[in-house]
Amino acid sequence: MKLPYEWQIGWRYTRAGKRTTGNGFISFIALVSMAGIALGVAALIVVLSVMNGFQKEVRDRMLSVLAHVEIFSPTGSMPNWQLTAQEARKNPEVIGAAPYVEAQALLTRQGAVSGVALRGVEPSLEPQVSDIGKEMRGGKLTDLVPGSFGIVLGADLATNLGVTTGDKITLVATEGIITPAGMLPRLKQFTVVGVFESGHYEYDSTLALISIADAEALFRLPAPTGVRLKLKDMQRAPEVARQLLQMLSGDLYMRDWTQQNKTWFSAVQIEKRMMFIILTLIIAVAAFNLVSSLVMTVTDKQADIAILRTLGAQPGSIMKIFVIQGVTISFIGTALGLSLGCLIAWSIPWLVPMIEHLLGVQFLPPSVYFISELPSELVPADVVRIELIAFVLSSLATLYPSWRGAKVRPAEALRYE
Repeated sequence: MKLPYEWQIGWRYTRAGKRTTGNGFISFIALVSMAGIALGVAALIVVLSVMNGFQKEVRDRMLSVLAHVEIFSPTGSMPNWQLTAQEARKNPEVIGAAPYVEAQALLTRQGAVSGVALRGVEPSLEPQVSDIGKEMRGGKLTDLVPGSFGIVLGADLATNLGVTTGDKITLVATEGIITPAGMLPRLKQFTVVGVFESGHYEYDSTLALISIADAEALFRLPAPTGVRLKLKDMQRAPEVARQLLQMLSGDLYMRDWTQQNKTWFSAVQIEKRMMFIILTLIIAVAAFNLVSSLVMTVTDKQADIAILRTLGAQPGSIMKIFVIQGVTISFIGTALGLSLGCLIAWSIPWLVPMIEHLLGVQFLPPSVYFISELPSELVPADVVRIELIAFVLSSLATLYPSWRGAKVRPAEALRYE
């Protein structure tokens, strides 16, 4: 099928070289514009993929320790936690439930003191809601036998206190004992029965686990603090928490994992938005180059425009020619950027280690960052959004030069030809 002459001429101008245009510099500017669009799109895809991968890595490490949803009572204890867990399991999204006790305490050994978030757990049920049992570097979670007063520490916490499996450690409870001599701290000696390493410094350096029965006895609680839940889809945690709030009996509070780390996730989202805006400016700069390229093409092609006008071409047809040329350049640039960006994003897991090996450097030292490999997650929605923005910006850049071409007067353009 024969294409309209506007399409044929527009594509001919896009493919034109020095032989056709008589000006190789214009073709060079067009290639630079195309390359700028491609590099801007590729850079945006790669950066957002790395940020998505970093966010996913941190989130997964957090949730290996945290529960997706926590249910607790305003009174500080939940005597009917079994009923609450049973009711929660009626929601099809809930796949695990376990009781817990939450408290603050101090751990001390030979002059070393560290504040800890103490969590009482039921070793037989805890694997349903967290992966700590799979992250044990020494000992087992089942070694937390009620009455034996064993304790499991995070790897960094154990290092800071200088203890290993089998060592004794003293726990100082926040609630003291009232005596005639005044308030005295409540002390209890625990045996380190295990060490876990989640890969997240905040939890590896501050979290300690004991048996839920020992926690109730130590803090004089009649029942667990609440129930922790695991969901099929952690992204639906806020929605499921709202549903459970309507389903469960009793006066209960809900807290999902997005609320527990709201500040961190908000900061990451803001950083992603700012990075997206900053890198989009690269595409905008390439679009400005496209404007200059098309303006120079219009100036160079004034004689051709005048001849087409004398043959009966309408101003709208002349404008369409240069719009087609600019849109073709932007389409090729965005397509090349998409291919390059996706290729680099997919290659980061092996490309970065290879570069580190060749240069003898490490981009993410374990002593500074809690991950030692650069993660990458290519999100299709981000790619589609980047492509649309790049194509729209580049296409809008063609309107002014095309309008200039449509305004060329044949008599003036041919006066000196």
